Amino acid sequence: MLQPSELMLALGIVVVASALQSAVGFGLALVAAPFLLMIDERLIPGPLVLASLALTGLTAYRDRAHIDLQGMGVALLGRILGTILAAVFLALASSFFFDLAFGSMVITAAILSGAGLHFAATKTSAFFAGGASGLMGTISSIGGPPMALIYQDSKSQTMRGTLAGYFAAGTAFTLFALWWVGRFGPEEALLGLMLTPGTAFGFWLGDIGHHLIPERVVRPLIIGLSFISGLFLLSRALL
Repeated sequence: MLQPSELMLALGIVVVASALQSAVGFGLALVAAPFLLMIDERLIPGPLVLASLALTGLTAYRDRAHIDLQGMGVALLGRILGTILAAVFLALASSFFFDLAFGSMVITAAILSGAGLHFAATKTSAFFAGGASGLMGTISSIGGPPMALIYQDSKSQTMRGTLAGYFAAGTAFTLFALWWVGRFGPEEALLGLMLTPGTAFGFWLGDIGHHLIPERVVRPLIIGLSFISGLFLLSRALL
């Protein structure tokens, strides 16, 4: 189990990342996952996915009036396919290939978040974004960027609410897949519960402070930080 100092550090990271996501719509896994992996590999992906349920559930309830239900439903169908593919990878991959894939996905997520690409939120784009999100989210817990791409031109409440609803509903798929391949059990569940107060507190901080946080400043900071951490993780896997 985690040492008290490791747990406090992990909770601090989760609080900050959750506050960012609560305020601007994304950031929890993109910021927290690389650092949690450095603290203890057991924290990724299952525990962080479980802990995120408090944040996504609260955000979805707060912004429920703005959720794109049709787009979310199609994206969830895609997520099932992506989650299955991820489960097959996790069942076969060695620790080296997991670290390699994780670092690559952090970098890919950062690039997608900052690329400035624009896609209309159609049924087709939602399905493929959901599939990519399921694949990335199950392997690395970072599934937000593909979905954020197709909703980035929507109102902030629509993006926050739809992404939160999608992830709250999709968590069950991911956790079941991780359990199926032996990556989520009682120990991971306990670690996830220990991180959950951090996501709930982070939601509250982001909720009361989102008007004070300039997205034009925070968004590049999130992307840059995740890109640098992804490079570090990738180099660690290769060296």
